[in-house]
Amino acid sequence: MSRSAPKAVYYQGASSKLRIWRPTVGKNTTTKLTVATTNIDQPELTIGLDVSDRTCCMCVLDRNGEVAATGTIKLNEAALAMQFAHLPQARVAFEVGTHSRWLAAMFEGWGHEVIIANARKLAVISQSNRKSDGADAEMLARLARTDVKLLSPVEHRSEGAARGLAVVRSRAVLVRSRTMMINSVRGQVKTTGERMPTCDAEHFHELADKLPKALQLPLAPLMALIAELTRQIKMFDAKLEKDADTIAPGARRLTTIAGVGLLTAVCFTLVIDDPTRFASSRQVGPYLGLVPKRSQSGEIDKAMRISKAGDPYTRQLLVQCAQSLMRSGVKDSELRQWGIKLAGTGKTSKRRATIAVARKLAVLMHRLLVTGESYQPFYEQNRKEAAAQHKAA
Repeated sequence: MSRSAPKAVYYQGASSKLRIWRPTVGKNTTTKLTVATTNIDQPELTIGLDVSDRTCCMCVLDRNGEVAATGTIKLNEAALAMQFAHLPQARVAFEVGTHSRWLAAMFEGWGHEVIIANARKLAVISQSNRKSDGADAEMLARLARTDVKLLSPVEHRSEGAARGLAVVRSRAVLVRSRTMMINSVRGQVKTTGERMPTCDAEHFHELADKLPKALQLPLAPLMALIAELTRQIKMFDAKLEKDADTIAPGARRLTTIAGVGLLTAVCFTLVIDDPTRFASSRQVGPYLGLVPKRSQSGEIDKAMRISKAGDPYTRQLLVQCAQSLMRSGVKDSELRQWGIKLAGTGKTSKRRATIAVARKLAVLMHRLLVTGESYQPFYEQNRKEAAAQHKAA
């Protein structure tokens, strides 16, 4: 069967001519752009991409901000290369997400300027009354053309940090799966009027003989899966213990802080990646979503719930560390004393104090990564005593 000849459509802008090839057949081909530029220093084209799992919707603006081309492209290297690889330097904007890492590397390899937008801060898109993939792609292109700062650009972590986080997150998936299965077993046992004995998750599979006789056969596969998940989790823990210094340099030093385990230390170090990219350690709190949102208008300035920006698993681990730090029997420190004093007796104040301690903990951990110093539980107290002694001398 012969293929029909592709049809060419021309778009005329004020300073450029865009030629779109639209093949009538072919799996991974849609449109092909060619453009003549007059100034290499300034992008002749600004491209917005609204990326979904299998396709991406594009909007191409010329130098004057006029829409030069729109369309939908399959999300694979061959289709994208046919569309964009041959173009002169363009500015390409898309939101951070599952596919943004490999897309950024590919577009940069073709010589384009890549802007990765922070989706959480693009209310102009998420809250728009004109919501469609095409409209989102056009808005990304217009914001990128006007001022890239409007997109709150983000940078991807290094390849090493990404690989290390894959280990941490895989372990987290196993833990969540095990917890779900344990809860299912406990719930089904309660329907018989009985309860499973109190036991930590690591040893729950050993209670198979404690199941009611009527449920032993139906629940046997779940207990076997729980045992296997526990084995896999232990393998991940052993890998983290063995490779912590390689995949997350400096992380082990953070475990000297009371309440901070190796998993939290490794995860925090990998998420922060390059600690020097923060101008101040205080910026880590907002980066991890441990600061309250603000609603300010005129004389009204309300503090709201925490923003929950950044990596949710790291934030969860830091909150758990803060809870552990303020429990009785934990080694005392200035941070612990401050948290207990802040918590008081109210339930709400305890929750707020936990978040505040988690935020201070993140700041402290970042500071140790930057300076390489050892943790001092009573740093401020020791500093004041040393200053007083120096003054007395």
